Amino acid sequence: MKASLVTPEMVADYARDGVVLVRGLFADFVDDLRNGIAENMEHPGPYASENRREGESGRFFDDYCNWQRIDAFRRAALGSPAAAAASALMQSERVQLFHDHVLVKEPGTSMATPWHQDGPYYFVGGQQTVSFWSPLDPVRDATLRCVAGSHLWEKDVLPTRWAKGDAFFDPAPYMPVPDPEAEGMRIIEFDMEPGDAVAFHFRTLHGARGNTAQARRRAFSLRLIGEDARYTERPGPTSPPFPGHGMEEGDRLREDWFPVLQ
Repeated sequence: MKASLVTPEMVADYARDGVVLVRGLFADFVDDLRNGIAENMEHPGPYASENRREGESGRFFDDYCNWQRIDAFRRAALGSPAAAAASALMQSERVQLFHDHVLVKEPGTSMATPWHQDGPYYFVGGQQTVSFWSPLDPVRDATLRCVAGSHLWEKDVLPTRWAKGDAFFDPAPYMPVPDPEAEGMRIIEFDMEPGDAVAFHFRTLHGARGNTAQARRRAFSLRLIGEDARYTERPGPTSPPFPGHGMEEGDRLREDWFPVLQ
């Protein structure tokens, strides 16, 4: 990894805010990933969703857990500087792949990505986590938006289904989904070029506006975990579900399904 990609200042910002921008992290993989997304949209996986909501216009496609069948995603996961950047940001020598995620908003898509934390959807517990969200098109208004410091909140935010808005689990242990703008929270967002990546903690509250531009907004995301990450039970089905995983509370994620990248 080029020494300039992750600096000590970025590591400190990540610990404090739960989000930083890593310029050019996937710069060498942009064309390959665009082809991979085209393949993914032509041949969706079992978890693909169109995120249709009544009254919304456009197309908002997403899919995940395809790195084992789409070569472009595998090349980016295994051959990019993402693992080294994750190691620096998480402060973990061990880096393990959790899953990939593709999100595409076609021109004129009005639906926003709702505010949420990724962590409560996952069966992973631990502080050493990072997601990389990388656009494959220039983004301005449709960029990722993250609430600074939300990864340090005492309670997790209630996970909901994006299209329906209903709760994934019993709401009792969780805090309601906040309205960051109305509540005056500090929102961090970046103008981005293809191959740049927002790095954010699994517990960082984030969302994105719809895409009112005349160009597509394709994004490739990679979720990675570190030394302290362990399997944890949730009060209901997780997303991704990974059926038949066979893990128990406190186990490291099995390496044959979730490979160690370094």
